Amino acid sequence: MRLFVGLDLPDSIKTALLASMGGVANARWQTAAQLHLTLRFIGEVDRHQAADIAAALGRVNIRPFAAELGEPGLFDHRGRIDALWVGVRPAEALAGLAKSVNAALTSIGLPPESRAFLPHITVARGRSMIGATGWPQSPIPRLSWPVDGFALFESRMGKNGSDYAVLATWPPIVGNHANPDTAR
Repeated sequence: MRLFVGLDLPDSIKTALLASMGGVANARWQTAAQLHLTLRFIGEVDRHQAADIAAALGRVNIRPFAAELGEPGLFDHRGRIDALWVGVRPAEALAGLAKSVNAALTSIGLPPESRAFLPHITVARGRSMIGATGWPQSPIPRLSWPVDGFALFESRMGKNGSDYAVLATWPPIVGNHANPDTAR
């Protein structure tokens, strides 16, 4: 199982992000189902480790806050733009949540995250995107939404990129997702 911890996004945020997509040749735009904010990438684990991870994440306390879409950005690798993203604010609250998630995971033996946390939502990937420095063609709306929980996701490779399945949420959402105690 390939896992990560993140925030699922409300439909209004996904709709705004989908509306910003376009105008960049060779970009593989994310679908609504692929849009999320990663708090911590975990990687490949077995089912027993996944259960330990779910139990550890259940001990993370979250203080609700409002998040807001921020400025667009890009990642490059060796001078080639390979991802377009939209930042999310407030960085301090999101970084605090990511730090709590990281602490819970290191408490069960996972290595600590070595990369600096930059709260963002990836909207496109590609190897040689043309016109990426001019994206977006119109400003990203400064929409906000309440953050009062987080999720454990499984990433499965599909023919159109990764597909994500929510395995568990905290606090648990009864009836919609798996209970953290029963994560696969």
